[in-house]
Amino acid sequence: MRPPTRPPAPTGPLGRDRLPSLTGLRFWAALLVVLYHLSRQAGELPGISEAAWYGRSGVTFFFVLSGFVLAWTYDGKRVPAPVFLWRRFARIWPLLAATTALSVGAWLTLGQDVPAKAVAASLLLVQAWAPDPVVLRGGNPAAWSLSDEAWFYLLFPLLMTLPAVRSGRGRRRTAAAACAGAVLLWPAGALIADAATRTWALDYLPPTRTFQFLLGVVTGLAVARGWRPPVGLWPAVALVLGWHLALVPWSAAVPDALWYSPYSASQLLATPLFALLVAAAARADLDGRRTGLGGTWSLRLGHWSYAWYLIHEIAIRLWLGYAGKPDGPTATAAVWSLVLAVSLTASACAYHWVEHPLERRLRALGPGAGSPTPGPAARPRISGRR
Repeated sequence: MRPPTRPPAPTGPLGRDRLPSLTGLRFWAALLVVLYHLSRQAGELPGISEAAWYGRSGVTFFFVLSGFVLAWTYDGKRVPAPVFLWRRFARIWPLLAATTALSVGAWLTLGQDVPAKAVAASLLLVQAWAPDPVVLRGGNPAAWSLSDEAWFYLLFPLLMTLPAVRSGRGRRRTAAAACAGAVLLWPAGALIADAATRTWALDYLPPTRTFQFLLGVVTGLAVARGWRPPVGLWPAVALVLGWHLALVPWSAAVPDALWYSPYSASQLLATPLFALLVAAAARADLDGRRTGLGGTWSLRLGHWSYAWYLIHEIAIRLWLGYAGKPDGPTATAAVWSLVLAVSLTASACAYHWVEHPLERRLRALGPGAGSPTPGPAARPRISGRR
């Protein structure tokens, strides 16, 4: 049987973005995380903070997107594992190192010592394996998710060889198992009495996050073979928004320290919804439909989102360390606006002066430097870049 023909790839406004809606969605996922930290650290704004109180679920979106992007990009490509891993290292590590140095400088400026083991764990991408909060957050607190990503990258070459992801039936079963695993982890939290240990085990530990990446992988392979998600892009967006709004009354009724609160449920139960969203956005671009997510500025903001994710918490921390927490909604709104503007501007500079040029330089120095990177010539490129 002949495999289904891939639809032609639309060309994005900036040339290299072949499925631009995914790049645009990256910015909104990063914004969700930023608003979560602003709400919890810098003070609440009525309406916005309630909706973003569990915006940490944006990390789940990035894990699903990461699996989707890598599966789409490397499906059918014979890329040696060392070449693949070096490319991922070049992609995430230079900016991690730069922002870890910036974060440690911020800690020291505020008079707080940073243990060497915390900095080392961050730079070695192993901090999420440690239940010690000093190690987990001592370098750059936002960078814990890169520890999970590094784990996913180690798994990915093996995953792509498994029969369970190479056939339609296998992918359906794997997707069902990944959804079930992500959902069932939440009630399993009842077995862990200590709230801090439960949070680490369910929210940070790489193996428990693997279900999200795995679902992204099989979803990316399914879409590459012509699968259409059961809902379109905007119904998928509505499902994600509805989920976060449903967390508002739940949060008011159940404290975060209890296992059946929305704290872990917010990111675990959202996994299938984010997979639908990513698939629907990719399918809309493949069909040549306008989504409103692929304009020039949407793409730029999406490109800056990785840097923004790593920088914004540092900006919040410095402001609070020097000026303290604002008093009242007007002052809070002013602080929010300042932090958003400064951190996003710094992120744009970091992308253009650190992230992008150092990635290119490292790729040119590493294994496989002379071989082409999978991209538009072989298939439509997804510019998720995680």
